[in-house]
Amino acid sequence: MSKRETVLTALAALLGSSAAEVLRNVGLPARVPAAGLLILHDGVPGEPDVTLSPPLWHYQHRAEMDVFIEAKDGRDAKFDALLVEVGSLIAADRTLGGLCDWVEAEAPEPSELALEGATGLKAAAVAVVLHYSTTDPLN
Repeated sequence: MSKRETVLTALAALLGSSAAEVLRNVGLPARVPAAGLLILHDGVPGEPDVTLSPPLWHYQHRAEMDVFIEAKDGRDAKFDALLVEVGSLIAADRTLGGLCDWVEAEAPEPSELALEGATGLKAAAVAVVLHYSTTDPLN
């Protein structure tokens, strides 16, 4: 596996420790579980800094995470609790077991999604920045 895929797989596994269901690179499913839903998208590695001797590509990879809560009662509190849980998981392992130099989530961009015949969803897009280096941009 490439370093990029190894890091993204490790991030998905870390998020899998949450109470919410975690999916990767999918659209919104028909149903959001009561505990919430996190959808991790690979995002963009961005333009790397390169050092020579030995050659290393240093990335600040911006993965995107969509966060969803569907609830009739206490939706805002449940949404906030899920974001706090995700933040705590990331803070507990900022290097993904040594795969990254640093992992940080940016502030959420919340929104309300109206669904026909349903309660609606509280959602947010959250960027997760993964700082890592690799010996080859394709590996």
